[in-house]
Amino acid sequence: MTLTQDKPVIFFKPQGRIDLETATALSKKMAEVKLESQQLWVIDLAEVGFMDSSGLVPLVQALKAVHESGCRLVLCNVQAPVRLVLELTHLDSVFEIVDNYEEILSTFEDKTLATA
Repeated sequence: MTLTQDKPVIFFKPQGRIDLETATALSKKMAEVKLESQQLWVIDLAEVGFMDSSGLVPLVQALKAVHESGCRLVLCNVQAPVRLVLELTHLDSVFEIVDNYEEILSTFEDKTLATA
């Protein structure tokens, strides 16, 4: 798992599987990040080939915490097996999902410029 913290962007890149064991580690890693207003949390799922329902827990917890702090969370590079889990649970309509990291940055910069 890679974590890059460069205000205002917090970048998570889990790898492999997100199951009960790795979901717990992901939750702990996310809890270590100090939330500050206007942060952008990016979870890049390009290297996640499998996620079961326990993998949804850290994502939903992070989404709740981020929204309560006035931040934004975006999923990108969601692979087909992970997208299927999100679709089956209807969480694909709850999360902001984009194709790639570059798309996130362009929309983030547009929103930042609009509020400046």
